[in-house]
Amino acid sequence: MGRGKVEMKRIENPTSRQVTFSKRRNGLLKKAFELSILCDAEVALLIFSSTGKAYQFASHDMDRSIGKYRSEVGLPDSSNPQFRTMEFWRSEIEELKRSINTLEARLKHLSGEDLLSLGMRDLKQLERQLKIGVERVRSRKRRIVSDHATLLKRRHKELHEDNTRLQKRLKELHDGNLSSTIVGENVCSMFQQRILQDENLLKEAEKVSH
Repeated sequence: MGRGKVEMKRIENPTSRQVTFSKRRNGLLKKAFELSILCDAEVALLIFSSTGKAYQFASHDMDRSIGKYRSEVGLPDSSNPQFRTMEFWRSEIEELKRSINTLEARLKHLSGEDLLSLGMRDLKQLERQLKIGVERVRSRKRRIVSDHATLLKRRHKELHEDNTRLQKRLKELHDGNLSSTIVGENVCSMFQQRILQDENLLKEAEKVSH
């Protein structure tokens, strides 16, 4: 029986995919070797698996074959220092692009977007990080409210002390004229209003802190 026609698409089953890769890789390397012997051809073959592992065959020196290929297609000589500098910066740019893409994806995940690519383990880790972040935000918020409440208490105390001194001064000036008395009462009323305002602010701050 003849072999059935194989549909040219990615093999989804990991085991079958690995078996097919091993068989066809060995067949390709064998064909490259036979071509170099039978036809006296200079053959250089590079194969990278899905995991990044490299396999190669070279009938002659691999670097020489690659150099001939670059010269044939008009690519710059890799031994040129200027080319190495360009390659370095190109590699740096690609690395920065990958880092940017990773950070953008991370930011989207933290915002609750594009979660379909995450598995259960990644989702649990993201959930833990969000909980830690929320607790830090709440802690900072409580600290700000506490500092504000302390400031209001201090201002409230200072106003009470100013009011006490003012009332004492008014008593000392009890023999003054009527206009002075009216002015004193207005000033006293103003202080009392400020005290009431600070007391209201203090109550609001305490509500927020709870």
